[in-house]
Amino acid sequence: MQLWHDSPLRVRLTLLYVGLLAALLCLLGSVLYWDTRRFLIESTALRLRAQAKPVIEHWLSSPPPPPPADDSSILARIAPSLAADLTSRDTVALVLDAEGETLAVGRRLLEEPVPPPPDPRYYSRALAGENEVNYIASLDGEHVLVLLIPLRSAPGSADILGVVQLSTSMSPVEQLLTRQRLLLGLGSAFALAIGTLLGLWLTTSALQGLTRMVATCRRIAAGDLSQRVNLPHHNDEVGQLARAFDEMVSRIEDAFEAQRNFVASAAHELRTPLTAIQGSLEVLMMGAQDDPAAVARLTQGMYREATRLSRLCEQLLDLARLRTPTYLHRRPVPLAEFLADFLQQARLLARDDGEVVLRPGPSLTVHADPDALTQILFNLVANGLQHAGPGVTVTIGWEETAGYARLWVADDGPGIPPEILPHIFEPFYRGDRSRSRRQGGAGLGLTLARALVEAHGGRISVQSTPGAGTTFSLTLPLLSTNGDSS
Repeated sequence: MQLWHDSPLRVRLTLLYVGLLAALLCLLGSVLYWDTRRFLIESTALRLRAQAKPVIEHWLSSPPPPPPADDSSILARIAPSLAADLTSRDTVALVLDAEGETLAVGRRLLEEPVPPPPDPRYYSRALAGENEVNYIASLDGEHVLVLLIPLRSAPGSADILGVVQLSTSMSPVEQLLTRQRLLLGLGSAFALAIGTLLGLWLTTSALQGLTRMVATCRRIAAGDLSQRVNLPHHNDEVGQLARAFDEMVSRIEDAFEAQRNFVASAAHELRTPLTAIQGSLEVLMMGAQDDPAAVARLTQGMYREATRLSRLCEQLLDLARLRTPTYLHRRPVPLAEFLADFLQQARLLARDDGEVVLRPGPSLTVHADPDALTQILFNLVANGLQHAGPGVTVTIGWEETAGYARLWVADDGPGIPPEILPHIFEPFYRGDRSRSRRQGGAGLGLTLARALVEAHGGRISVQSTPGAGTTFSLTLPLLSTNGDSS
């Protein structure tokens, strides 16, 4: 069993295929052989009966007259002649009376076959009136076909005078069957050989894609994520598996590349405030502590960088926590009441940079974490206020669409350039890096917003036209009537 499991798949499939083919050939050959044997025996028996019928009718219908003072029965008078007429070079006849005693044997010449002794198990059936009794007997190691024909006093009569036993050698039939067995054996062997070669070819060609996948997997395991199976013109299951594998590897490669970029960007963002703090400390250590104004300026700078560093760490921790399903604490949130309260906080955030307005929508209740939803909207509103410029108007609204609540945060600023738009949700990405750095952004706000929305089972998208403003749209599941999210 272990050897079977350790064998190559193509070998196992070929063996299974050849085994099934051998079983089918064996079954068909056996059926054909035994059907041919039955047909030959029945044909021989039918021929002997057809030859014997007119002879028997002739002697029963016109028996010879009895000699004077002879009171023997008709069967006893005709038995020698009847047996002699039914005997030939390949067939010998016996005539039995109603008691099963042999009345006459037809064999006269040495060339004629020797009859087998009568078998009481069978001639008793013929004496009982059974018309077709055939069986195979063994005589000196040779098989003999034996036929028993009941002798009736008149056609259709129930009066049985005796039984004629005809026997002929099975050698011609067995010779024909031997040739048939030889042909079946050779044909089966040839079919199995061709089937084995075709099976190996078919399984090897069918599994070639899997072999190629194994080699590709080993190269990928060695660290080369650029490898692909690339099976052209294969629309079967192996081809579908290869395409799915290539797609999976592409996504893994993209994930690794994104992870490398994320780590590099995070290291860069962490290094900037650390470098600023380190530089301020070096200035202080070189004697600037004797100048109160310089100490105050350097201390304030270090505080700003430490605050920025702390905020960056918190955002990174928030992204990590989103991988834990229990991070969100969902409950029913009526949008009208929630956004009315959020508007007051958003206006404090705006101050003199712009205006935040609320466009009322239908009465909807979403299944969400209020704190996470507040963080999402704060990040979107802050993004609009920071990047749209002074005097911007940020509009918040909502509506129902296809069983979800769609919220949008739109601004009337200059919009986002088309080349920047596909990257705005990437970690640490900033379209205007110098301006964002002055405002203290690390490029994680929109990334965190997208992660929070997707953790709710929703989607976030952005539409922007240069000179016409930007609109962020997010969908959240509504609360169904039984209290679960729809």
